[in-house]
Amino acid sequence: MSIRQKALFKVKSVALDKINTPKKVSGYFGENTFSLDTMRKHISKDTFEAFKRWMSQGSTITLGQANEIAEAMKEWAMAKGATYYTHWFQPMTGLTAEKHDSFISMVSPGKVIEKFSGNKLIQGEPDASSFPSGGIRATFEARGYTAWDPSSPAFIIESALGKTLCIPSIFISYHGEALDKKLPLLRSDEALNKAAVGLLKIFGRKDVRKVFSTCGPEQEYFLIDKHFYNLRQDLLMAGRTLIGAPSPKGQQLEDQYFGTIKERVVNFMFELAQEAYKLGIPIMTRHNEVAPHQYEFAPIFEESNIAADHNQLLMELMKKVALRHDMVCLLHEKPFAGINGSGKHLNWSLSDDNGNNLLNPGETPEDNLQFLTILAAVLRAVYLHADLLRASIAMAGNEHRLGANEAPPAIISVFLGEQLTEVLDMLENGVKAKFSKRDIIDLGIARLPKFNKDSTDRNRTSPFAFTGAKFEFRAVGSSQNISTPITIINTIIAESLDFVASELKRAVNSGKDFNSAVLKVVSSVIKETKKIRFEGNNYSKEWLNEAKKRGLPNIASTYESLKALKKEGNVGLFEKYKVFSKEELIARYHIWIHMYNLTLEIEANTLGEMVNASVVPAGYEYEKLLARTLDEIVRLKKSAGLKIDANALKDKKEHLSEIVNKIYYVRHNTATMGCLLEKACALSSEKRAEVYFKNLKPLMEHIRKHVDQLESVVSDDAWDLPKYREMLFIK
Repeated sequence: MSIRQKALFKVKSVALDKINTPKKVSGYFGENTFSLDTMRKHISKDTFEAFKRWMSQGSTITLGQANEIAEAMKEWAMAKGATYYTHWFQPMTGLTAEKHDSFISMVSPGKVIEKFSGNKLIQGEPDASSFPSGGIRATFEARGYTAWDPSSPAFIIESALGKTLCIPSIFISYHGEALDKKLPLLRSDEALNKAAVGLLKIFGRKDVRKVFSTCGPEQEYFLIDKHFYNLRQDLLMAGRTLIGAPSPKGQQLEDQYFGTIKERVVNFMFELAQEAYKLGIPIMTRHNEVAPHQYEFAPIFEESNIAADHNQLLMELMKKVALRHDMVCLLHEKPFAGINGSGKHLNWSLSDDNGNNLLNPGETPEDNLQFLTILAAVLRAVYLHADLLRASIAMAGNEHRLGANEAPPAIISVFLGEQLTEVLDMLENGVKAKFSKRDIIDLGIARLPKFNKDSTDRNRTSPFAFTGAKFEFRAVGSSQNISTPITIINTIIAESLDFVASELKRAVNSGKDFNSAVLKVVSSVIKETKKIRFEGNNYSKEWLNEAKKRGLPNIASTYESLKALKKEGNVGLFEKYKVFSKEELIARYHIWIHMYNLTLEIEANTLGEMVNASVVPAGYEYEKLLARTLDEIVRLKKSAGLKIDANALKDKKEHLSEIVNKIYYVRHNTATMGCLLEKACALSSEKRAEVYFKNLKPLMEHIRKHVDQLESVVSDDAWDLPKYREMLFIK
């Protein structure tokens, strides 16, 4: 019996103690967060009002007020059992990082007190030497700073033996450059706010003081049993299976999608939700996805900065809670070849401080003119900066998500739906078409038609789709930190809002009445951006040809798409809006190219180890079995005069030859892969990434092809690696 077969007997649901929590989620939602309501209860009214002004107007609090907030935060955290605090930040690894410090302070030999000052709350100093910087600072320059982000509430993380107060923070270098994901996002939201408020003032909306982006990232993931995971070097090292023959039953029947959730999985979901709710993460939806043992969580919309923090926390929670159920949560974009991978559908919208969604068609002509203007600005942003959107989701894992039922990130296009498309076509052509009178809003302007408020069906193949009061960026990878895609979206739309505002002013100053000026500008943008709109099947070959005719970029590789970060015009855009400096952008280009190379090197070296340590020995065992069987048949034919059909004997010889050849192909190509990796060490990072994409990845797929064919015929007893049919259909 193989170790794989032994593992099968250990796969079972885990018996867990029932968690006693209030029946109403509202009874404990956010109990582990230092929310505004919690802060109000623990500090003076003057300090609380000063803190709110800091949030809304940027008026910095005094050191005395910071000390008061720090003391209140410490007392609140200690009352809940916390003994350490950490500035929780998001370096450019895409993960989260933390350095824990105790609250204790020495007051005399052998005596301590708990103390936490405003200075310590506002700023920390973790060693920055080993975090990616892309050349911003030399390796020997270790100093880096964390700075409290008060817009995201502090929270408490619980472990079995203790609790830690986590303070959401930005992370900067000694000279002030952003070394993290959060600071550029905060900068981009400020740029978006300024541009949107400026545009709304032109529409007479002087009551709006703040506009901000909101997000609701739908998180897809796989679950597999921990026993299988521990037997797969590729899952342990790379997060995806580098080899593995398809299961006879995969997702063909699509019977997993929205099906009954297995009890073992729903138990995980219940515990995960309880943990998330305590941290104020508003999980709204859970369901089965298309692939076997693939699932999704979807939250309620929040301000983008908080949504990004919560998504990072959610992914960490998912991995931690899954282990308690003897399962492992896989967040790789394509952990299993041949079936759907996991994405993160990033739902993005705009709201103002009066509670209005600016991507919602309104009830008055003025509201709808405003809606169409903002819609046109978004179209222009995507049209002009599709390369940046593509770069924002460029990573090794996402290169695998270019088909099946997943939005392909290689070609960026926008879906609007039939009715909005008719509206825009009419505006472009200046002709009023016929529209349905069902659920109608009349814009009340002669040259504008009527159109439905809920004017779109969903197009699951579109990378950037308008799905009613929001855009859905479906191309984001499952494991990605969403801060970078949001930062890109915010910045390019800020630029387009500014452009539209300046064009409106110019049109009005030329003597046009306001409504005519709006229609003129919107019509011009619609004509300019028509190529980016596509209502059909983004997976079809016809679309590939059509996109090429339109001149839309189709960039499959990470190394090519990341070049957008170095383009002079793009650098100027980010510098203009103070989101990234040129140095920060170039640093990110080098970091992400380097991470791409490291990812593929880890995968290739892991594949080589698996081939030599697991696949080839199993193949040799089967080869010996076939050889012994053939020898025995030939011997018996001679000694016992067995009548054996010549074709039967030929078939056995051919099968043995096939196995011998496949083992040779696997070994030969694995050796070739080793030579390629060795030679690549002498190349620049950019050239190495190109070689890896064009040569290494196809070679790895070729090795996989022969390995998977071996897996399909080698004796089950000899094959130690868990198979797809087992991992994807656990009890």
